[in-house]
Amino acid sequence: MLWWVKDRAIRRQILCLWFLLLGLTLVALGLLDLAYPDRTLPKDKHPPRHPFKRLSNTPDLEVIVDSRDPAPDHDVALSPLTSLQEEELLFVASSAQGSKTPTLKRGAYKMIMRGKNTDTVPASTTYDIVEDTKTKQLEDFIVGNEETKKMMIALRPTLPETRHPACLGELYSESLPSTSVVICFRDEARSTLLRTVHSVLDTVNKEYLSEILLVDDFKHGPLGSDLSEYIAHLDGVRLIQSPGRLGIARCRSLGASEAVGEVLVFMDSHCECHAGWLEPLLERVAQDRTRVVSPVMDVIDWHTFQYNATRWPVRGVFDWRLDFHWESYPQPQALDLDSVVQPVSSPALGGGVLAVDRHFFLSVGGYDPDMLLKGAEQIELSIRVWSCGGSLEVVPCSRVAHLDHPPHTLPDHELLQKNKIRLADTWMDAYGKIFYRRDPLAHFIRQAERPNITERVKLKDNLGCRDFHWFLSTVYPQLYIPQDRPGLSGELYNVGTGYCADSPGERILQDGTMNIAPCSGTGKQLCELNSQGEVRWGPVGTLCFDARGERIILSPCATHQPTQGQLQWRFLKLSGQLVHMQSQLCLEARRDEGSSQRGNGLFLRPCIRHPQQQWYFEQLVSP
Repeated sequence: MLWWVKDRAIRRQILCLWFLLLGLTLVALGLLDLAYPDRTLPKDKHPPRHPFKRLSNTPDLEVIVDSRDPAPDHDVALSPLTSLQEEELLFVASSAQGSKTPTLKRGAYKMIMRGKNTDTVPASTTYDIVEDTKTKQLEDFIVGNEETKKMMIALRPTLPETRHPACLGELYSESLPSTSVVICFRDEARSTLLRTVHSVLDTVNKEYLSEILLVDDFKHGPLGSDLSEYIAHLDGVRLIQSPGRLGIARCRSLGASEAVGEVLVFMDSHCECHAGWLEPLLERVAQDRTRVVSPVMDVIDWHTFQYNATRWPVRGVFDWRLDFHWESYPQPQALDLDSVVQPVSSPALGGGVLAVDRHFFLSVGGYDPDMLLKGAEQIELSIRVWSCGGSLEVVPCSRVAHLDHPPHTLPDHELLQKNKIRLADTWMDAYGKIFYRRDPLAHFIRQAERPNITERVKLKDNLGCRDFHWFLSTVYPQLYIPQDRPGLSGELYNVGTGYCADSPGERILQDGTMNIAPCSGTGKQLCELNSQGEVRWGPVGTLCFDARGERIILSPCATHQPTQGQLQWRFLKLSGQLVHMQSQLCLEARRDEGSSQRGNGLFLRPCIRHPQQQWYFEQLVSP
């Protein structure tokens, strides 16, 4: 019993000691506060409760610099992000010490890495910005947020002029329709999102802009609340919080349902707009309300922030794996002043920026609400618009730059396949079989779970939409339609090496040297020998097996004319040999096990009975 009483007394003494230390600390803090008051505030004022209100006597912004940099006694330059990760960056901005009234001034900015000497980015990629009252409010917003301090703040980028000079003299109607710009975002860098917003505000005639709708696709974290406080200071910008994770299709549909403008402009949350980008789009929609239009999309590289202007003319297309890409679309004659400003009809449009009449958009069913997250929704909308009475165009005098996605933002592969399955089953009719042969994963997913497309088929019937054969023959006749004959299409498997014919690299390039690689089973190595004797390669089917010396390369296939002898082949089923008709040599696979690998690939050799000249087409999905 005695030891218990002693232990309790010791505990009381320790507790009393802690209370004494706490009291002394509070007293010390109070004395320091009296001795060193905050001299930046007037004596009769308290710090503002609202985080965006600027203190009259404080500098515009503190300059955060690396300890090894010289003292910032001059304007600091900020260039766009390079290949650095955001967590490696420090926020740096000009400071207007002692300014009493906010006046317009040009500021230079630069980027700094922790613990490294700074180098300015070349002038070709430097952004100048103009600061005004709104920008200063944003600076306060960013200074008060630790996460955003790591990001850049060049909100007024000066983009290189990429339009043809003839566009600068174009005149547009005085009464263009009003516009709602819908920007959906999720997990977007705050600096990139706000640059997009200010880019629209700075380049659009306010007479035509009804509003900018920012739709937050259920982002967890502080971005939504912080952003709403800043948006309150921007005229005509509204923030909408989605009730749950919607994905790009339903998120944009939510924005469209809230919009008041006559024309909807759907824009990704990582874009930079050129001056005068909106008027050419509105002009085309005003002339024909069933027309859906896109600007020419320039590209800003995610890693280097290099600006890459897209060469005109260009149009949007897709292949038989239902993957979208922009395609150069050369015209037979030299471009004259009229042709360089004339829009180009496009089989499909990307989802970066789209302008469409709001009533037409809703009447053709908007975006498919059952498209999951992101992927293929722009191709589905494109086919539907064409098939149901509308048209698509790319407008050359409208330019918008689009920031490439980093790899981690790419859509979930299985969900992407499910979106493509909905598209194929709803709109491609019997041609959907071509897609499934080139995407076996989609085929097997569909075998396990067929999509419910009842409502979309009903919409298709109610609108009186044309079939996919009409689309291929009228809108996109340049798309090669594979024959996929049994035993003459699939992965081209070599018996001697156990490998398949393969095109190295992510992109299939003209004049690319054919190689061999392990058979992927994904459909990306699919080729076919058609009735013209061509061995067509890849999901597009525009490149054919050709010979340069003894090496096999890819060359453009013949279009609208008989196949040349150089591109003709014949398959001997009994021996499994593939014979080049012009040279009468056989296709042989070579695989070098050594470190050199230079001997790998497909070659033309005298025909002999050898397993490395024995081939067969392995179809992953039956016709």
